[in-house]
Amino acid sequence: MSEVLRNRTRRSVKDIDSSLGDERDLTQEEGDLELYSKEVLQELLKDGLPPTPNNFSLYFDRLLEEKSQNTRKVILSVLEQEESNEDERGLVLEQSLKQGFSSIKNILGVTANLYKNMSLMTKILEKRKQELQAVATTQETLSIAASLESDVSKLNSILKNQSSSMKEMYDDTAKIIKNVESETIFDNQFGVYNKRYLMSKIEKEISLIAKFKHKSSLIMIELSRDLKNSVKNEKAVMLMTKTIARLLLKTSRRSDIVSHYGNGVFTMLLKHTDIESAKKASERLCDLVSNSTFFLADREMQLKIAIGITDITEGSSVEEIVVSSIEGVEKAYEDPDSDYAVVLRK
Repeated sequence: MSEVLRNRTRRSVKDIDSSLGDERDLTQEEGDLELYSKEVLQELLKDGLPPTPNNFSLYFDRLLEEKSQNTRKVILSVLEQEESNEDERGLVLEQSLKQGFSSIKNILGVTANLYKNMSLMTKILEKRKQELQAVATTQETLSIAASLESDVSKLNSILKNQSSSMKEMYDDTAKIIKNVESETIFDNQFGVYNKRYLMSKIEKEISLIAKFKHKSSLIMIELSRDLKNSVKNEKAVMLMTKTIARLLLKTSRRSDIVSHYGNGVFTMLLKHTDIESAKKASERLCDLVSNSTFFLADREMQLKIAIGITDITEGSSVEEIVVSSIEGVEKAYEDPDSDYAVVLRK
């Protein structure tokens, strides 16, 4: 945050302190949270933004970064008691639905194998019956063999019908899952939002910027290509990429949108964040990643990323903004002394 914002924040705290006095008899945690909430509200109004729940949440997270460690700890302890938001509940629902579909698929697979085995048993019994008829044996033995064949045949027919019904239910479920996936917002592989959700959020942010004139940024992150080429192990690269995803979630604010753009490339939509603040966030992320080590067999490797930074501007399309962030990633590889680069929208 800028020094002006820090000074203004301190003044707002002082004003609130003088007005509160001894009017409330609250616990320390409640007092700190109420005081901080009033400060957030004042900052919103000063910047000319409506105090909507979304804007309040954005400023709540942003101003909290400037507070002391003790203050952050107290306020975050209160926030942890809150229930997850609607998007998080949606993610859980998507995961449960996909797990249910996977279970149905497994059941169908078991049933199909059972049907194959029963068909095989029918053929074996038919072969044994022919063998019995070829040798001298009692009529009673042949009768038992025929009865057994008939019973297995009936069971096989029943199982075939049930298998066909299950196949129809599976197909119906697959159609439902396909429709759900067309509206999904979650990437199961990396545990973050997906590209579809990202694009919709960028589009919405462009509209908000056009209306309220604030600044927001987009950063694109990928595992260093040099590192991937040196490893030459797809499974190890995937584990490294998943580690990057976890670190992104760890360093992000609640208002940031962390998503998987595709092919192991991630993005972070930083709302109400100008380019300078986005650069600082990228520096923190690079430091966090570089301080993380990855073990491949007996080889210890240092993780490394490349980041492209761009601003989200009024009048730009979603695709143009994304392309600018991609250009930033390419530009970052050109400078050996930096892991990130900025490409501004014109």
